[in-house]
Amino acid sequence: MVDKVGKVVVPGEVLSDLLGSDSSLKIVLGPGIRQDVDSVIVSKPGVLKFKEPNIYWIDSFQKRYVAQKGDTVIGIVTAKAGDVFRVDVGANELATLSYLAFESATKRNRPDVKAGDLVYCKFLVANKDMEPELVCIDGSGKSGGLGVIGRDGGMLIQVPINSIQKLLSPECVLFKTLGKSLKYEVAVGMNGRIWIQCRTVIETIAVANAISASQHMTNEDIQNMCKQMTDSLAGF
Repeated sequence: MVDKVGKVVVPGEVLSDLLGSDSSLKIVLGPGIRQDVDSVIVSKPGVLKFKEPNIYWIDSFQKRYVAQKGDTVIGIVTAKAGDVFRVDVGANELATLSYLAFESATKRNRPDVKAGDLVYCKFLVANKDMEPELVCIDGSGKSGGLGVIGRDGGMLIQVPINSIQKLLSPECVLFKTLGKSLKYEVAVGMNGRIWIQCRTVIETIAVANAISASQHMTNEDIQNMCKQMTDSLAGF
């Protein structure tokens, strides 16, 4: 285990013992860490985090999303340019989404996508030398839940990017606790955008408020908050 895990690191700092760890597994470098030949270097300030069995990343508070290959995000279609859609994902540049990057899409059978639509998609290409590229299909050509969302309602909210890791952690009880008393759909993007839809507008707003409020809560606080919220919705 790297001795700097859980400690604050700064850009340019070399994690000399990371590649030299005794693990037989290949190390996976997440956001905020890059490999330069035989060195692993920190690229943004924050706390070094580790997840079993072999994943390291920097947990930092950042306002602007930095695209990472494989990240699932929620984008907003801004325009169509030739055979691709231009998509705002909250990064410093727009990403492209081909009309063929949808399940069952062909030159004759084009997807129904319009400017202003929300798309739940994944980064296929994301590096400094190439234009970021998105897809709405998995490796087998299936949508797997990706695609246009929100046309029949719902709410899109923005939370701090570092809060997404907490919400998606298996240890976080928020979504499980909410699901015990409410029926809802949720799409969580690594770019800090979350789309929620419940049976009623009031329930949707309540779930959105619960997500926003949970950012600095313990699991016990989250459970208490969810109970109070469901009691309130039930008219107690």
